[in-house]
Amino acid sequence: MGEDFILEDIPIGTRVIYPNPPIKGLPNREAAIRYAVNHPLEMEPLYALLEPGMRVTIAMDDISLPLPPMALPDLRQTMLEVVLDMCAANGVDDIHLIIANSLHRKMTAWEMKRMVGSKIFNEFYPDRYYNHDAEDDDNLVTIGHTRHNEPLRVNKRAIESDLLIYLNINLVPMDGGHKSVAVGLCDYESLRAHHEPQTIRDSHSYMDPPASELNHKVVRLGKLVDEQCKVFHIETALNNRMFPEGYDILTRNEDEFSFMDRMKWEAMARTFSPLPRSARRKMLHAIPAAYDLIGCYAGKTEPVHDKILELNYRQYEIPVKGQCDIMITGIPDISPYNVYSALNPLLVQVMALGYHFNMYRNKPLLRKGGVMVITHPCFDEFDHNFHPSYIEFFHRLLPESRDAFYLREKYEREFASNPAYVEMYRRGNAYHGAHPFFMWYWGENGRQHVGKVIVAGAENAHVPEMLGWERADNLTEAIAMGRSYMGRNAEITMLHQPMIGLCNVTD
Repeated sequence: MGEDFILEDIPIGTRVIYPNPPIKGLPNREAAIRYAVNHPLEMEPLYALLEPGMRVTIAMDDISLPLPPMALPDLRQTMLEVVLDMCAANGVDDIHLIIANSLHRKMTAWEMKRMVGSKIFNEFYPDRYYNHDAEDDDNLVTIGHTRHNEPLRVNKRAIESDLLIYLNINLVPMDGGHKSVAVGLCDYESLRAHHEPQTIRDSHSYMDPPASELNHKVVRLGKLVDEQCKVFHIETALNNRMFPEGYDILTRNEDEFSFMDRMKWEAMARTFSPLPRSARRKMLHAIPAAYDLIGCYAGKTEPVHDKILELNYRQYEIPVKGQCDIMITGIPDISPYNVYSALNPLLVQVMALGYHFNMYRNKPLLRKGGVMVITHPCFDEFDHNFHPSYIEFFHRLLPESRDAFYLREKYEREFASNPAYVEMYRRGNAYHGAHPFFMWYWGENGRQHVGKVIVAGAENAHVPEMLGWERADNLTEAIAMGRSYMGRNAEITMLHQPMIGLCNVTD
């Protein structure tokens, strides 16, 4: 995995879980968006909320959604075109477009242009189309504390607007809803209240909002937003058509490959394999996703989000009977945090213990104390522009301790306030200095549940060792190691990669 195409034999009796087939997309996404804003849930239609002379801010998800970046036009461009047309028709011209990147890296001008198209970019960038800055004290305002004393300080322009419109792409059930504004437009101190180890341990699964302590905290903060500001949410759900025609065999069952499918696979593997890693990565990141819009709702935060979650579950939920002793999952090259860059060791950990482990409802796919086998080369490579604080976290802090509580207490604020990291976040395209800590915490409930993680195909020993994992030369050896821990009759389940799916595990 990583940037490699791997075809492996797995033991007879292994249960393989494949993604559901894509739900058919809506025939006209612009019409669906127009209908949603004209027929909103528990709010007046958008045109009735717009008046000449009012201040409107339109906030939108950043480049971490969807994955991989979607084929053009990006859905945010279509939503913006509809909303801006409506603003113009109603005499609204005080409009700012803000990317709700929170403590993620700021998007580059090229990425911003790709997201909204040349016309909108040229009209609004840079003065009225920009990234949120979580360190810009002059443009942040505290709007209060929840009853649990969680602070919320957010983007001043957004919260003081007469109307805040949020454009969302809900790729998975932990996206959207109250999280959009309360997390996307907040500062470090606000994020620190819920992006912390105990909250993560108490979140049964991030993908099952009622069972997520993180979600409960975000909802409390989001209600503060809705008390202070009129927010009109436009939320969208996509199908799981991750690859365009020609590459779509990557999500299919290899046992059902036709002769032509097998030839396509061989051709892809032969094309990519000889290339240097950086060239493979560039080619893979250049393949846009073929996602289709399957639903759009607009209006008040909670009813809109509930409707979108229904569509998410309809697309992703896979009924699964019984947990397993050994879970095999490939780690793909892309995550929400490395678009157009390397998947560094901390992000491999995030994908394994933060995301792939958590892609379930009801109960984990892997039994408590079970073995997780992942496939990834685990190269020791970091992007110095995007992930500078990750380098120090990995090489300086992890050798001292892997204890999330210890790391938070001793080092998190040091990294968060490091002037060099603050400057690289604000003026460059670096993730915030505190971000690697959040990435380590993200794997915390996986670390507490999983007995052992074995990396098949790790090209070195020190990266798995730093993460507290074991390594094997190949998948066969990793499975043998897993069976030595869990018994010869261990039940094995493999998540076919790449996939977005949620296992609804029952007894």
